[in-house]
Amino acid sequence: MANPIFVAVDTPDIAAARALVAAVAPHVGGVKLGLEFFCAHGAAGVAAVMDGQGLPQKLPLFLDLKLHDIPNTVAGAVRSLAPLAPAILTVHAAGGHAMLAAARAAAPSATRVVAVTVLTSLDDADLLAAGVPDGAAVQAARLAQVTRGAGLDGIVCSPHEVAAVKAAWPDGLFVVPGVRPAGSDVGDQKRVMTPAAALAAGAGVLVIGRPITGAPDPAAAAAAIAASL
Repeated sequence: MANPIFVAVDTPDIAAARALVAAVAPHVGGVKLGLEFFCAHGAAGVAAVMDGQGLPQKLPLFLDLKLHDIPNTVAGAVRSLAPLAPAILTVHAAGGHAMLAAARAAAPSATRVVAVTVLTSLDDADLLAAGVPDGAAVQAARLAQVTRGAGLDGIVCSPHEVAAVKAAWPDGLFVVPGVRPAGSDVGDQKRVMTPAAALAAGAGVLVIGRPITGAPDPAAAAAAIAASL
């Protein structure tokens, strides 16, 4: 991927989303729209943002909905999203082999379906409290194996797990949130890394939100991060 940065546009304001995408488009490789935006505006809102960029070439869409339900329901949801033609779509790896396989089967061939392993807002203590005693690294590797076995394209994991998982799955797509430029506020993220370090560790897609969207000049922030790579 020429530019691995996907800007996370987490806002319920459709006009703000369109303005942000237009501003940062020359400096990023794609746009991530997630639950906050989708719950506010649905598929029509996604189409309005992605089709209204005013650019010579439309940016790829990463639709981050983290689908997690019984296999039939997830497959139906994936089919319903197909008209949006997402380049990347997320499901939860914890849904299990049958759900993951159903999602892949229902998705368009051009859509890369990736499974979320361990959220970057969780650390080992959080996992232990939830009944997962092995820690984030072991859990991410375990869920990556399930995901690969179900025929998906890759996983979402923190930058701290990506090197080990990539070693076991060289041709997987590794979508990495929890990416923060040096000196920036980590917010509610607990397992973070700089963009250059995450890329060197094996990330294929860098998901970056607040360091760009919360900056006084989002376009300049995106350009600076891209230059750091």
